[in-house]
Amino acid sequence: MSAGTPSAAAAVRSRAGRAGATAVGPGRQRPRTAGALVALTPARREALRAECARLEALDDAEFGVRLLAHTPTHETREEALLRHWAQTATEFGRELAVDATSPTAAASPRAEPSPPAQHAPHPARVVETTGGLDRLLLARYTSRPEPTVELFTDTIALGEQLVDVLGWRDRYAAGSLRAAALAHEHAHCLLHRDARIRRALRDRLGHTALRLGRFRVPGHVAGADEVAAHAYAGAVCGLGRSPLLLTAALVSAVQALGED
Repeated sequence: MSAGTPSAAAAVRSRAGRAGATAVGPGRQRPRTAGALVALTPARREALRAECARLEALDDAEFGVRLLAHTPTHETREEALLRHWAQTATEFGRELAVDATSPTAAASPRAEPSPPAQHAPHPARVVETTGGLDRLLLARYTSRPEPTVELFTDTIALGEQLVDVLGWRDRYAAGSLRAAALAHEHAHCLLHRDARIRRALRDRLGHTALRLGRFRVPGHVAGADEVAAHAYAGAVCGLGRSPLLLTAALVSAVQALGED
C-alpha cells in the first residue's frame, strides 16, 4: 500500500477482550481461494511485487508507527511520540516472548504444539476453520466460554503462497504465518488474562491521561497491545522481519486480487 493510504498495520485489529480478531485489511472484493495469486495477470503480479518491494524497504519500526497513527485517538499525536510508543511496545513484546518461552514456564498438555503455546500459562484451545478470506481474517481469539483461537486456514494459505511469489522464504519460513497468527493471539490472551502484564505495558509506555497537582493518572495507549503482540509473534517464531510487513503485503495481495 502506498504511504498515502492507511497501512496494513492499521487494519490489524486483534483485541483480547471477550472476542478479538487478526484482520488483514478493509472490506473489498475478496478472493475465494488461496490459489488465486496464480491467476493474476503478469502485469498485476509485477505491480504487486513492486508494491511489496516498497513495503520491504521500510524498517520494521515504521509499521508500528503507522499502526498507531491510524488508531483512533492518535490522529493528532506527534510522530516522535508515536515512534517512542511503538519502540517501547515492541521491546515489551519481545521481552514478553522471552519470559513466555523460558524453560521455567509452565507447560500444558492442552496447549497447541507450537512455540507460542508450548509454554503458555493460559493456553487456548485451537480450532482450524475456513472462511477467513470472506472476512479478511487470519485468526480470531475469544475468551468465553473458554479461551479459543480460530485459525482461518484459507487466509493463511494465501499468505504462504504470497511469500513464495515474493521470494521471502528467508524471512518467513514455511508455516510461519500460522505460527505467527497463533503467537499474536496468544500475546493478547496473556494481556487479557494477566493484569500485571497489562499494567507493566501501561507503565512502560508512560502515558498520562490526567494530572492533578502531584497526582498522575496513567493512560491507556490504544494500539500498543497490537504492536506488542506482533513483536511477541516475531520473536517467538524467529521471523526475519516483523509480521507487520507480511500482513501489509497480504493486504496488497488481496487488493490486487480484487482489482484484477
